[in-house]
Amino acid sequence: MDVRTELGEFLRSRRARLRPEEAGLPAHGGRRRVPGLRREELAQLAGVSAGYYTRLEQGQSPNASDAVLDAVARVLRLDQAERAHLYALARPERRPVRRVRPERARPGVRLMIESFGDVPALVMGRFLDVLAWNRMAHALLAGHLGFHTPDRPGERPNVARLVFLDPHTRELYADWPRKARSTVADLRLISGRHPGAPALSSLVGELSLGSPKFAGLWAAHAVGDCGGTTRAYRHPLAGGMELMTEFMTLPDDDGQRVAVFNAEPGSSSEAALRLLAGLV
Repeated sequence: MDVRTELGEFLRSRRARLRPEEAGLPAHGGRRRVPGLRREELAQLAGVSAGYYTRLEQGQSPNASDAVLDAVARVLRLDQAERAHLYALARPERRPVRRVRPERARPGVRLMIESFGDVPALVMGRFLDVLAWNRMAHALLAGHLGFHTPDRPGERPNVARLVFLDPHTRELYADWPRKARSTVADLRLISGRHPGAPALSSLVGELSLGSPKFAGLWAAHAVGDCGGTTRAYRHPLAGGMELMTEFMTLPDDDGQRVAVFNAEPGSSSEAALRLLAGLV
């Protein structure tokens, strides 16, 4: 994935979703040749020349100032996650070339998720690989896979791959389309933080070929941070449940996150988790 191409496609997708009248421009009759705002209209509203904005959209302005990026974000009505993505694409971080080693969860992090007992918890790598999970997270999300697969880098489950290519996972989520959208939006945000990463490019290529749904969502350039949420599950052994998911970024581990799944105390979902705990 070329970061300049990504920047242009992202900005064009954001322009296309904004009608001129929403941006305070007069609405003229007749069909417009392009959907949403034209480049020159966005440039005018952001207070920059049309030529400068065109160069920005083409990835030819790596030194764009905070004022310019903030003005473009304001006109396009970007949310916090989209604004962060814009900055990441407009100013790609120059990472030193180094040998890529398989990611691992630190021993202390592994002990932490194991200490959660009957609360499902797992560790995700920077590109959504499952690096470790406790018995409950394995039983909740992927009991059809071997428990020790995260310990083998070549066989590790990947959250995005499970969501789009694994039929068991598709059945697990009661609102699978919502889960699919949030997974792609999270992966888009990650791609801005790690431009050109071979492992990520390979994953996106595999998912695009294997899932037309993924390909369509990826082309839409939706961006979103994977924050706390509540999801409904249809577990094949424990039945239906609603679980609250919280994510904790590990500051010393280059994008690794811990996901923890909890049920409302006293709810039927808590009872379903207890039932699942008795089966593992």
